[in-house]
Amino acid sequence: MEWLDGIFEVFKIKIIPISVTAGLLLIYVVGRSLSLRFIKRHAEKNKLSKGRELYARKLISLLLLLLFLTIIGASWEISLKGLSLYFASIFTVVGVALFATWSILSNLTASIILFFFFPYRVGSEIRIIDGENSQEGRILDITLFYIEIETADKKVVAYPNNLAVTKPIVHG
Repeated sequence: MEWLDGIFEVFKIKIIPISVTAGLLLIYVVGRSLSLRFIKRHAEKNKLSKGRELYARKLISLLLLLLFLTIIGASWEISLKGLSLYFASIFTVVGVALFATWSILSNLTASIILFFFFPYRVGSEIRIIDGENSQEGRILDITLFYIEIETADKKVVAYPNNLAVTKPIVHG
């Protein structure tokens, strides 16, 4: 029975983090469910492709999971002191990689903006006004990184999402 007393003692000490974890788990499950339902309704209402809906669902789910795990780690007072050299090395490598590929992150962010606020869908005729790099044609697909546009001469152009968000677009 000594081992049972030990379990009860640990439970008494950790009652607050256990309670916070249970509450946060409930909030995470409900929040994720509501977010995914919202994305589905938005996609159906605006007749967006299943692929675009899937991209948005995956990205939002990943962001919610990272937020949940960060808050759980803080509530359990996870210490990173012993791992500081390890994390410093990783952050250095990631920092260089992110600096080199900043456009990838901006395209991912722009894809979420396009999912919720882009008035055009697959099949729409558009003209993106971008000086010498202007594009005109029919939208074939909108992915996480670019918009595929079929031009009048049947060539397919991949136009980056981050530029599509910042440039004027004319319908038709």
